[in-house]
Amino acid sequence: MSKRTSIHKVLPVFFAFYVMGFVDIVGVATGYIKLELQLSDTLTQMLTMMIFVWFAILSIPVGVLQDKKGKKNTVNLGIVLTGIGMLIPFVWYSYYGMLFSFIFLGIGNTIIQVSANPLMQDVSSADKLSRNLTLSQFVKAIAGTLGPVIAAFCAVQFGNWTYIYWVYLAICIVSMVWLSSTKIEETKDAKSASISGALKLLADKKVALLVLGTFLMVGFDVGMNTNIVNYMKTQFSVSQEEASIGISVYFAALMIGRFLSAIVLNWISSNKMFVYCTILSVISFMLLFFMPSPFTGQIAIFFIGLFSASLFPLIFATGLRHLPERANEISGLMIMSVCGGAVIPPVIGILNDAFGLMIGMLLMLVCLIYVVYLSLYVHSRS
Repeated sequence: MSKRTSIHKVLPVFFAFYVMGFVDIVGVATGYIKLELQLSDTLTQMLTMMIFVWFAILSIPVGVLQDKKGKKNTVNLGIVLTGIGMLIPFVWYSYYGMLFSFIFLGIGNTIIQVSANPLMQDVSSADKLSRNLTLSQFVKAIAGTLGPVIAAFCAVQFGNWTYIYWVYLAICIVSMVWLSSTKIEETKDAKSASISGALKLLADKKVALLVLGTFLMVGFDVGMNTNIVNYMKTQFSVSQEEASIGISVYFAALMIGRFLSAIVLNWISSNKMFVYCTILSVISFMLLFFMPSPFTGQIAIFFIGLFSASLFPLIFATGLRHLPERANEISGLMIMSVCGGAVIPPVIGILNDAFGLMIGMLLMLVCLIYVVYLSLYVHSRS
């Protein structure tokens, strides 16, 4: 008998995805930290690496851990570590203090991402999985959209943007309590998860291509997040505050795009959706190179976010559908490749410092072009 989607069980999992979205504070945080501590692009992007490097190190071990301890318990562990990361800036606001804060945020986020996606599979019917994973990224995007707004409000009203971390800490506590009190029947993989078993899955060509796609897609997304302010300031000579609006525009577009994608997926196949979104994302990104004003630049940023919004959940859902009986190991592999967010942005920063912003942005275009190829490959074999 196929399981049915239960709203009572889905909602606390969606809320955990909101906590997952706290990682997107990296965009506005690095903007303020760079300004206040007078950092270079290369050094600023190292902060981003401290968040995303843990996906490479911990994702597969977390997949094994959740196989033994349960997905819900593992998600809650990630929420606790995220909460600890929220406290550090109040005790030690310096470059190294923020490095440690980002480390805890990165470890916590890695754990949540590995566990929350297969946990969503446990509370969703098979035909609603792609829709719910896309909606979960919509919820995550809400956090990304509100982050710059809350930080700017705290900076203006209280003279300290880091007060946003108190808000995030309170939400972490609510999320942990809500999820803990919800009874969820978790499925078990056909065989016990192991690190070697997960790595052997890379011998499957489709799995390998999907993992690389996640690596480049997350690298692109984080690169956008951390370079929008730089793009707006460099291209149009606007203030830090005005440039930061571009981040909110981007995350608003992600939020709208994921919501609309979840609706559209009720009528068209996820493979067709994948192809359409990748092609439109490339076209939108290329517009950045030709925008004449801050307003038109924000329009291009909006369309990039709108069309790229569902790419990560579509790739992830494709992997889970490909080998549903190995969900824990597939999830570990896919989230391991999120370390693209630790690799691509520092390379962009190096290219920015050496050759200028627009050269660095070409690397993001290359990432998108690969995802176009991946979407065509998946569609041709559907």
